[in-house]
Amino acid sequence: MMAGEIMDYTEDKPGEECGVFGAYDFDGRDVSHTIYYGLLALQHRGQESCGIAVSDTRGPKGKVLSSKDMGLVNEAFTLEHLEKLKGDIGVGHVRYSTAGSSTRENAQPLVLNYVKGTLGLAHNGNLINAPELREELAYTGAIFQTTIDSELIAYFIARERLNSKSVEEAVGRAMGKIKGAYSLVIMSPRKLIGARDPYGFRPLCIGKRDNTYLLASESCALDTVGAEFIRDVLPGEIVTISPEKGIESDLSHALPKEKHARCVFEYIYFARPDSILEGTSVYHSRIMAGKYLAMDSPVEADIVVGVPESGNCAAMGYSMQSGIPYGIAFMKNAYVGRTFIKPKQKNRESSVQVKLNPIREAVAGKRVIMIDDSIVRGTTSDRIVHLLREAGAKEVHMRVSSPPFLWPCYFGTDVPARDQLIACNRSVEEIRQVIGADSLGYLRIERLEEIVNGLGICKGCFTGQYPLEPPGEDIRGEFEL
Repeated sequence: MMAGEIMDYTEDKPGEECGVFGAYDFDGRDVSHTIYYGLLALQHRGQESCGIAVSDTRGPKGKVLSSKDMGLVNEAFTLEHLEKLKGDIGVGHVRYSTAGSSTRENAQPLVLNYVKGTLGLAHNGNLINAPELREELAYTGAIFQTTIDSELIAYFIARERLNSKSVEEAVGRAMGKIKGAYSLVIMSPRKLIGARDPYGFRPLCIGKRDNTYLLASESCALDTVGAEFIRDVLPGEIVTISPEKGIESDLSHALPKEKHARCVFEYIYFARPDSILEGTSVYHSRIMAGKYLAMDSPVEADIVVGVPESGNCAAMGYSMQSGIPYGIAFMKNAYVGRTFIKPKQKNRESSVQVKLNPIREAVAGKRVIMIDDSIVRGTTSDRIVHLLREAGAKEVHMRVSSPPFLWPCYFGTDVPARDQLIACNRSVEEIRQVIGADSLGYLRIERLEEIVNGLGICKGCFTGQYPLEPPGEDIRGEFEL
């Protein structure tokens, strides 16, 4: 952060994931508009860049039309853009960078032309063996166009395709090489393929609308385009979608359920509340997190409020369990995106207050329980507490619907290094003093399985115990070309 710059409150959150979407219309109609609306529904998963790539399965084999740019979906694509993207099969992507810098070159989908044809690939996740893979490919003559690990996946699929009977077999062979978190949507000239890492870190589901088959990071994107949810892609599964055979499944990379390690932050923060991930409602998970907070960290108060947006459901759950009325204490400016011109320190404007403004009438003279989904660096929690006090709150009690962050994430969630985490080397009481709250309580770690109905989850950022051995060095930054 540059001197004099005030941090935006959303920058003290875990970084978003990416969102992937794929469509194949067996009746031959264009899918670009469907992908566009699917990406709009997944916009919360990444606001840095976006892209769409399509192909006509009845046209020249291997011809791919693509468009990608920085910014939001509705800024990057116009009707004119979409009309030019003619094709009945396609993939789309919204990106938040966790490895590789935020540049147009790193926007996805990636389109690869190789001896067997073309490949369009969209990837959500992060590989932990990317440096070794990059070195291996470099010494066999690979020339890289990006700094993202998604390009490594595309290269390995293309290379394995030379010795495979089918593109899905090549995907399976590539999965034997790559390690880490990935949900992939891949377009070949005649097939739409979805693949999910054996631990199931990132979500992926299948949908259908009329004769169009869809793959999406979250079920809310299927709802948006009027599609029926069919099922989730299973951890370690490769699904191949084609007019000849419908949906084919390969589970040769699957692991036993007890080894599954879904990112629990999908349920706490990343996913939209109207999504259902592997049979569990995100809305229900957040309500339950709030209820457990009320059970385990009760406090007398007059009103329960959430920090928009992901704190709201947990606040409702706390209210339901405690009987303390739920209220709205903050007005969020919906027209301010992740990036905006941040006020200089000499100005009176607060970067936090540009996005969040307290409603004085709701909190003045009251004891307030404020619920947020996480405290990462702690750089803005104190400002939000201060905003409530300025608005007249008599007491401010903070409750957090996740355990304290103690370790970084190597699997696609942008949790910073340990020395930047406020909970590292501080007690809960010391954190309370830093943020200036009257009391502070976190979700107990044993409650995590309960809020996701017993699904296998990754708790590495809370415990330091990862489902895969983490890399010896921090590989989450940009790779050198």
